[in-house]
Amino acid sequence: MTFARAGAKVVCADIGLTAAEETAGIIAAEGGQGLALAGDVTKSAEVEAAVDRTVKAHGRIDVLHNNVGHAKMGGPVELSEAEWDRELDLNLKGVVLACKHALPVMLSQGRGSIINISSAAGLRYVGYDYASYYAAKGAVNQLTVGLALQYAARGIRVNAICPGLMDTPMIYNQITSAYGSREEMVAKRHAACPTGRMGTAWDVANAALFLASDDAAYINAVILPVDGGL
Repeated sequence: MTFARAGAKVVCADIGLTAAEETAGIIAAEGGQGLALAGDVTKSAEVEAAVDRTVKAHGRIDVLHNNVGHAKMGGPVELSEAEWDRELDLNLKGVVLACKHALPVMLSQGRGSIINISSAAGLRYVGYDYASYYAAKGAVNQLTVGLALQYAARGIRVNAICPGLMDTPMIYNQITSAYGSREEMVAKRHAACPTGRMGTAWDVANAALFLASDDAAYINAVILPVDGGL
């Protein structure tokens, strides 16, 4: 929504088409342009198809916003090898595949902005025992810096955002088990923030919009915490 309100033609890609269509519908209701696509970011052919559909619809890709993430509680002892692989596929391989297929389009244009959504967990231990998530997000940060420098001279900027303790649907679906109840989780996460409250998805979206825009034309290879000072 934030990108659409700034005038972008937004392609909403989700593993579930219904969710993508819901977002595209909200964009359309506000007078914007939203295209809904279904695809699994861990499958190269599906990512490639989404990129092809985008280029066919709009002729170019100016911004790639990598925003798929999942946290599975457990460390190396608790997680099965299959669970570990799945978490790295979702959090890291998905970013790699999106870049793999979108970068050639951006390179042909001579410009583009990539924003990878990482996590404060990629910078430091934040109190949760999800080793696969830490590992993947740390890798996303270094991938961001490497790609930014590799392609800087060709007009491509790559930056990452590291959200801190945020109040989003993800926490209710994936980390509630670390607490006695949802209410306890929310209260403790609010209390752990220097601001006294968690951030929201809008806080991340506003940062992403800035990094995507020409106002950030000389900002590259930045790992930006959006965490209220955490």
